[in-house]
Amino acid sequence: MKISIYITGSSGFVGLYLIRHLCSYFTFDKYIKNSKIKIDHDIVIHLAGKAHDLKNTSTPQEYYQVNTELTKKVFDSFLASKAKAFITLSSVKAVADKVEGLLTEEHIPDPITHYGKSKLLAEQYIFSKEIPEGKRVYILRPCMIHGPGNKGNLNLFYKIASGNIPWLLGSFENKRSYCGIDNLMLILKELIERKDIPSGVYNVADDEPLSTNELIGLIAQTQNRNQKIWKISQSLIQQIARLGDILHLPLNTERLQKLTSSYVVSNAKIKAAIGKPLPVSSREGLLKTFKSFNT
Repeated sequence: MKISIYITGSSGFVGLYLIRHLCSYFTFDKYIKNSKIKIDHDIVIHLAGKAHDLKNTSTPQEYYQVNTELTKKVFDSFLASKAKAFITLSSVKAVADKVEGLLTEEHIPDPITHYGKSKLLAEQYIFSKEIPEGKRVYILRPCMIHGPGNKGNLNLFYKIASGNIPWLLGSFENKRSYCGIDNLMLILKELIERKDIPSGVYNVADDEPLSTNELIGLIAQTQNRNQKIWKISQSLIQQIARLGDILHLPLNTERLQKLTSSYVVSNAKIKAAIGKPLPVSSREGLLKTFKSFNT
């Protein structure tokens, strides 16, 4: 007998991928925006959310209406239903916008943006409620999710790094964690099917963090060309970035920080919980994503 799943955010990148790749295992009933929430299913997967606005055109209230208030409604409906498991996507940004060292689930949350704050409020609401016996609740905190067809920061980075223009920030060494969609699918499938995985908060990331310079190499590989990385003095680049703040140049201090800072996320807890290795390495997943951008 198939497991029936009530899913929100079915038209988003993760939702579409989930339904497309797991429909042979499970049956899905999609939540339509503005419709009444009526849950009569085995599992609830709440993916609907307001993503971080790269153009900064969203109002703060938009984040709280979707990421916080909608999550409250869906979760309350889950508690009142027969469903046995609730899975929702939060974000590592609900914990920290900058990371020193390794980000684990024990890190005390201190988000800065309204996106991160709205996600954290949803988490706090969920765990403020008493979970009935027999029900399981999972909050997943993925880092940057990527895969074929995904649009976002990684797609923008790909456009910047493509072509014959050398990468000028090669003197900056950093490490960042990413989350390949195939690895996320395995984790979701395990949480859906199994009853032995404890409720709780879990970071979701690929095994190996990669540097920006390594991403440049992977992009060059997908385009069958040699990578061009120039190691210009960091102090000179920082001066140019400060000038960019004044003259509104493409490179400013905020963008430089995003391109060169480290953000390493531990996936040890979720891997221990599922007891299986992730199927796709960081490099394999990113190569697959970058190749899809060529088409």
